[in-house]
Amino acid sequence: MTPPVIRSAALRDLPAVLSLYRHLHPHEPELERATAERAWSALLTSNFVTVIVAEAGDMLVSSCTLAIVPNLTRGGRSYGVIENVVTHADYRRRGLGRQVLAHALDIASQADCYKIHLATGSKRESTLRFYEKAGFEREGKTYFEVRR
Repeated sequence: MTPPVIRSAALRDLPAVLSLYRHLHPHEPELERATAERAWSALLTSNFVTVIVAEAGDMLVSSCTLAIVPNLTRGGRSYGVIENVVTHADYRRRGLGRQVLAHALDIASQADCYKIHLATGSKRESTLRFYEKAGFEREGKTYFEVRR
């Protein structure tokens, strides 16, 4: 396999990202085209969000989304939030997820983020070890959520 290209997503990547997300939430219904295009445009034009992709050949095979949140504490230093980490099932265990996460951490570092959050709903030990190997600490803060 030739080395993947790790880059920020572009407008043309929407169909490939939606296809890749089927590996993240396979039972979730597909988005309506207009809804997907609206959300994609908002993501790509935001000054706070970067969608990072790994491209192998002509296929997107891994991705994550990084939001950099301005902050009025910690000396005004922003913090990062990473979501939607996914690698195509046929390309797992090749270091691609770790590469997109490393790229996200580099962007957050350049933005002088004092911390980067990453939450996972997975309880699988292999997934938790994957995030640890990517530099995240399991024993950090406790996070709560409200789903609607």
